[in-house]
Amino acid sequence: MRRFDYSAPASLDEAVALLARFGAKASLFAGGTDLLVEIKEQIRQPDHVINLKRIPGLATLAFDAARGLEVGALVTVRELETSAIVQRHYRSLWQAARELGSIQVRHRATLAGNVCRASPSADTLPPLVADGALVHLHGPLGRRDVAAEAFFTGPGRTVLGPEEIVTGFTLPPPAPGMVKAYLKHGRRKAMELATVGVAVTLVRRGAVVEQVRIVLGAVAPTPMRARGAEALLEGRVPDAAALAAAAEAAMAESRPISDVRASAAYRRRMVGVLTQRAVSQALEAAQ
Repeated sequence: MRRFDYSAPASLDEAVALLARFGAKASLFAGGTDLLVEIKEQIRQPDHVINLKRIPGLATLAFDAARGLEVGALVTVRELETSAIVQRHYRSLWQAARELGSIQVRHRATLAGNVCRASPSADTLPPLVADGALVHLHGPLGRRDVAAEAFFTGPGRTVLGPEEIVTGFTLPPPAPGMVKAYLKHGRRKAMELATVGVAVTLVRRGAVVEQVRIVLGAVAPTPMRARGAEALLEGRVPDAAALAAAAEAAMAESRPISDVRASAAYRRRMVGVLTQRAVSQALEAAQ
């Protein structure tokens, strides 16, 4: 492993100052499940590693009925997976957490790391977008908040500035009648990157779908809303014909590529299958 200098700042401002000082030669360390592997394999060669674990306030995992769910940058995926609150109120995120890597990885990996990695196939991204999460950033000018939907700009790319740090996330409180689901398809049942992922957040009033967000993962450069599919379900009783039409619309909107895991045609077909299944799963939970 290549040698590097190491700092463990005690405040966000100190960490930001270190980023300003070392620039692109610095890497942030939270869980390290990507960083340490990439350093070892010489994919990344930082001159300076900045450990965030001593900074207070970044390990918060708390729910308030008025404010929603607060998730700090040091909260691990395993903490989300084992949280009764997350399972109850943010089920799609809970399902995504269960799908991420192995249990050993989940004990170390952070939600913030998975988000900042910005892989199109990352499991936690579609649920965050579907839930309307906010990403909290801290930089030289202080704090700013960015909607998760606007945070990703391409594979491995985000709006995060070179001297900014993701400090956490806020997921809005669930509205009455709101239900959620996340489904993932891959070549294996565990420790697999998503070939396709679909997150659904919907509000049902009686028999009618009042609001719905359908977010597709691994079939575009960033997580994408299937807005045409959403429009076909909102304000309607979700019968079999409506579900089939929404699935077709999601397929048409997706922009998959062919790679070693699947062809574009296969991915597009699985978008339809998973969209229909995820919406149906959410509707069943609403009954």
